[in-house]
Amino acid sequence: MSKVTVVGAGNVGATCADVIAHKELCNELVLVDIKENFAEGKALDIWQTAPVDMYDTRITGSTADYSKTANSDVVVITSGLPRKPGMSRDDLIQTNAGIVKSVTENIIKYSPNAIIIVVSNPLDVMTYCAFLTAKIDSSRVFGMAGILDTARYRAFLATELNCSPKDIQAVLMGGHGDTMVPLPRYTTVAGIPVTELVAEDKLNAIVERTKKGGGEIVNLLGTSAWYAPGAAAAQMVEAILRDQKRIFPVCAWLQGEYGLKDVYLGVPVVLGKNGIEKIIELKLNDDEKKLLNESSVAVKEVMNVLDNLNQVPA
Repeated sequence: MSKVTVVGAGNVGATCADVIAHKELCNELVLVDIKENFAEGKALDIWQTAPVDMYDTRITGSTADYSKTANSDVVVITSGLPRKPGMSRDDLIQTNAGIVKSVTENIIKYSPNAIIIVVSNPLDVMTYCAFLTAKIDSSRVFGMAGILDTARYRAFLATELNCSPKDIQAVLMGGHGDTMVPLPRYTTVAGIPVTELVAEDKLNAIVERTKKGGGEIVNLLGTSAWYAPGAAAAQMVEAILRDQKRIFPVCAWLQGEYGLKDVYLGVPVVLGKNGIEKIIELKLNDDEKKLLNESSVAVKEVMNVLDNLNQVPA
């Protein structure tokens, strides 16, 4: 009998909850939001698709009543202000850190054994904020970024090659944003290295588009993406609850891996019932190492902003 909570009933949270319900990943699904009756309305709407789409997951909504989330196995945190056009991720730190800290405290109070997946932006530093607040093992607090970023990368490649996205596998590392590190050397199409199928200039253009994938959608819609982020977070929930041991790029707490320490950064991991069961260390070449180190420096700068805000005890 598994139970999942999604905190934040906005576009990303509601989409994530909808995917989790449809996949019947849990018996009980709780949607929480601070806005009066908002989560209740979204949950009711999603529940009314159950007779149409034939699933049994029971979904309920709650306005800031965390007692309803008690004994959740997995909690997805999507709370926080979305990015507006022209706003950098860093602009969001102060406001969203306060929100994530409060949410994490409430989650741990009622579900001390939960695995926490952070989706709130700026992603790397909000995951760090949740980790500091939760005071639990880092294998149970991590962020969703790499699955979304690789999904964008793979979608762009599928368009370029006019092939099925199902056949494209890719690894992406580093921070979530402009300093992410796509790895064409580890990108394959049905086992064929992508470098044999796409010209270098085209591949570089796709990599650059991937780095700015979130911003592209913000510019088009006037708000952040939600279908792909929601589905990506739900895929992580599935890997955990079904103990799939999937290998995904995840924002994880590094303690010496890749020569990096005390930083939340995107790396490939094995995801299973215990959360992050293993961090996979790829043999990076000098150029890739340089990019990853630069990404780490950029993320650490943002983490330092949080430390200096004293939003959470260091």
